[in-house]
Order: sequence, then C-alpha cells, then structure tokens
Amino acid sequence: MCGLSGEFRFDGRPADVAAVTRMSETMCDRGPDGAGLWSQGPITFGHRRLKIIDLSERGAQPITDADLGLTAVFNGCLYNYRELREELQGYGYRFFSTSDTEVLVKAFHRWGAGCVDHFAGMFAFAVAERDTGRLTLGRDRLGIKPLYVAHDADRLRFASTLPALLAGGGVDTGIDRTALHHYMTFHSVVPGERTVLTGVRKLPPATVRTVEPDGTVTDHRYWRPPYTRSALPDLAGASPAEWREAVLDRLRTAVRRRMVADVPVGVLLSGGLDSSLIVALLAEEGQAGLSTFSIGFAPAGGERGDEFGYSDLIATRFGTDHHRIPIDDARLLPALERSVGAMSEPMVSHDCVAFHLLSEEVSRHVKVVQSGQGADEVFAGYSWYPPLAGVPRERAAEVYAREFFDRPHDTLAGILTPEYMPDGDVSGEFVRRHLAGPGADTALDAALRLDTEVMLVDDPVKRVDNMTMAFGLEARTPFLDHELVELAAACPPELKLASGGKGVLKDVARGLLPAEVIDRPKGYFPVPAIRHLHGPFLEMVADALTSEAARSRGLFEQTYVEKLLTAPDEHRTTLGANALWQLGLLELWLQAQGV
Repeated sequence: MCGLSGEFRFDGRPADVAAVTRMSETMCDRGPDGAGLWSQGPITFGHRRLKIIDLSERGAQPITDADLGLTAVFNGCLYNYRELREELQGYGYRFFSTSDTEVLVKAFHRWGAGCVDHFAGMFAFAVAERDTGRLTLGRDRLGIKPLYVAHDADRLRFASTLPALLAGGGVDTGIDRTALHHYMTFHSVVPGERTVLTGVRKLPPATVRTVEPDGTVTDHRYWRPPYTRSALPDLAGASPAEWREAVLDRLRTAVRRRMVADVPVGVLLSGGLDSSLIVALLAEEGQAGLSTFSIGFAPAGGERGDEFGYSDLIATRFGTDHHRIPIDDARLLPALERSVGAMSEPMVSHDCVAFHLLSEEVSRHVKVVQSGQGADEVFAGYSWYPPLAGVPRERAAEVYAREFFDRPHDTLAGILTPEYMPDGDVSGEFVRRHLAGPGADTALDAALRLDTEVMLVDDPVKRVDNMTMAFGLEARTPFLDHELVELAAACPPELKLASGGKGVLKDVARGLLPAEVIDRPKGYFPVPAIRHLHGPFLEMVADALTSEAARSRGLFEQTYVEKLLTAPDEHRTTLGANALWQLGLLELWLQAQGV
C-alpha cells in the first residue's frame, strides 16, 4: 500500500520533476517507509512506500526492468502474486525481488493491458513503456484503490489523492455544478469520473487507460458482473443450502487471500456480522493471537456511542488479542478537523472520524487489517433494498430515488444559489440511465449493481482508504473479493433479502457466530456528537458556513443556512443524516484544501 504520482507531457517539454516531488511529499502518511522518484523525458513517476510485501530495498518503487523496457509505480496488493510469479517463471521471466510490484511489471510485459484479468487484489498502477513512449493506468475492479487525474492539452498528471494533484499546481479548482448536485442529492456521493472540483477527475474502477505520447486516450472497462441468474450456470437451480455453501467457500478464500503479507494482519472488529465473520473464518484457518480492534464514543442526544458488548463477545469466543479504544469528546474535535484534512473528497459520513481515530490507534500495533466494508452493498443489507423487491424493472429509479436520495431535485433551488444549479435533474438522470442498462434481472439487481459500482466505491471504500492510509495502515476488504462479488451478483434476490437483509450471509454465519451477533439490529460506527451537533462541533460548522470564504464562494442560499443553524438537529436527509453537517462538511473540506 502506497501513494503514487506522476506526470506525462504531450507538448515536447520534459516532465516537471519539482511538481511530482511536491505531489509525492503530500502523501508521506500513505507511504512512511520510503520515497522514490524516476524521470525520463516526458514522464516522471513519484512514489511513497508502505512496506508490506518484500520489506527489503529490492521492493522499492518506482521499479524499472531495463530488459523489458518498463517502469511502474503501484499502490495496493496482488493477493495472488506468488501464484502469478510461479506462472511467469514458467514463461522464462527471472525475478530480482519478492515483491508483488515486480510481478505486476512482468505480467504487464506478458499480457499487456490484459494483465488485470489475471490479478486478484486491490490496485492502482501506472506503467511507462520505454520503446513506445506509452503510459498505461489501471484500477482494480471495485475501485478499492484510488487514482485521481488532471488532464489538459499539454499534460496528464495522476496521484493516489486529490490533494496531491493540488500540490502539483495548475489545477482548475472551480466547483463542478453536476458534481455538487450529486453531492446534495445522491447521499453525498459524486459518482463516475467527476469530483467536486472541475479540474480533477477519477479513473473509473475496472478500467485500464492507455495514453499515447500525443495525449490520445483509450479506456477499456474489463469487468462488470451482469447481475443475472444465468451468469453462473453451475448454480442454475441451486437450492438455498447450495448457495450458502458456495458463499461460504468463496468467503473463506477471500479471507485467506487477504492474509498474504510479510507483516502481521489484524481485524477491525465492530461487533457486527461482517467483521465478526472475518474473525471466525480466520480462527477456522488457525490464526492464533489475532489482533482485533474496536472503537467507541461518548453518548449524545440519547444515542449510545459504542458497541463494545458485541465486539467483546466475539473477542472472547475466538480468543483474540482485543483492543478496546474508547474516545472522549476532548479527542473528537481535533480528530474531526484532521479527518477532514485527510479526505481526498468531501465525505459526510461520521464514520470518517471514527475510522480516523481507530486507524491512529491500530497503526501503533499492526500495518495491515481486514475490514467488513462492502457486505451490505453486495448482500443487500441496507434499508432501501426491501422496498425494491417485486417492483417492476421500469420503476426501479423512481423507488430507489424515493428511498435513497437525500432530497428531491425540486427542493435544491432553495438550497443552492442560482449560479450553482445545474440544468436539470442530473442526479436523477444518472441513476435512471444506470438502472436501465442491460443485464440485471430485477429492480433490486439493478439497484445492487448501481450501489456496488458507484455508491460503494465513492463512499465506504473511499472512506476506509483515506482514513486508514492517513496513518500508513493498509485495509483489506474480503467482501469485495471480485469472485465473491460475482457470486453474490448472481444469487437470487430473495436469498439476500431474507432475515431482514443479508439473509444468505446470516445463514452462513449460523454455527460460526453467536445468535446475538447474527440477529442483532444493524449497527454503524456511531459518533453521536456529529449526528447531534452541539457545542464546539456546532461552532466549527457555523464558523465555516458563515466565514468570508463561504460567503465569497456563495454555494448555498443564506436563508437556508440560517434556518439550519437555528435548528441544527431538526433538518434531516431521507436516510436521517444531519443536513447541516452535509453543508458544513463541504465548506470545511474546500477551506482545508485552500480552494
């Protein structure tokens, strides 16, 4: 796990080494164990290293294979790198390190852009070809590893974080009106290639981008499950018991894969079903003395701030080396400010500060953890999925928007100033277009595909990456193993919706976990002080929204801001999020980025 950056020029000038150096230096938290720089004519690569596999200097990046004429930078982990290394050795390749980065380089030489089809893992990479002058960028199937891009007529720059691109300079920091509409509508998610800043884009998940020396770009999307029952013919007509067996088998493989490391691997244990299943399966694999970590906060607004009772139950049952991390409000406020600074994009979920504080403590003990993110999107665990059951396919967008969107498009005219209102309901149109795409047998299948490809990537997955990597901690997500996702996509919706959601996963857990954990109400990382804004937290939001920077920017109608500040806990989005926090977080993030 690392931070990568680079520049590729098309105007005949050499790449700006100083700019790439600045970009790389902003990511020292992502890669505290080393730094590297490589430059040749129009291309420069920068890298910050977190040592997880091959701890020697032979694993340092950027990595160059002079015989093959390739140089690469890589962020992530190829869980099957040992198997690929053995296969490539059979083709005659010789290795000078034991790193998965070198495996990527040899795999690229062997299979070209098609190397991604051979990878099991999370990754973002850039490969420069000496002989053709071509640059190739790639991102993993579920977008677990980020890759931001700023592209104009003269050059392309890329980095693992958006602030790194800003540090390079020359980025258009104007507000993208379509992205702002998404942020205010689509549960604070900015989907697709956009970011809230006009000059910064994202390489989409499951995409390989080839950039020619003249700047011509070709994108190839290499993976997309169809979300149909016919996608896995071996399970056609399978019984519920056979589906449970298949899910358990794939989940075992996913958890086992993510133990690949030359350093110890722990688990973020919330006490919920997903992280508890990971602990149970690691215990089944014979992992003794596994380090597990849970966090809790002070209560507020009548809401409990921890779930230690459940995590303690799992830790005791499986004999883990468990760490309880209680956080009082005195630590929460400064951590909130730091977590906003660590965000590559504005992320409203109060989980961010929880993960930030948790990661700070966990990084003192281990460098790699497994985490339960993704299970709700993959196995239908959220509240907006049951209303889609049985809905005609053509009504999927209508029901999805009613259940999930923060607010109807018509209300935005009283929230955003006219300058920032886009032409039409761009978020509704995005969802309608996505849900109407080919494949996906039912309305629920279409919604699960949308959430897995879009919401999951640009909310929980991004949140975990940003907050863990702020402390050089690598988070691995077995529920996002691509083979498990393919299986879940083909699983009949009724099996996923059973038992109040994630039914097939709950059935898998019986016999492995206590019933109190399996059948408990769904929980989240609770941070009551943000859900119920008061005291210094309210002051911080109010200061941001009434500052000269905010007034000058003029995103929001002042009468609406004043209404929220007068009653900070009264106004909620469709799913119950604090509307004032949504506005305040965006302004806090923009100010933190100096834009």
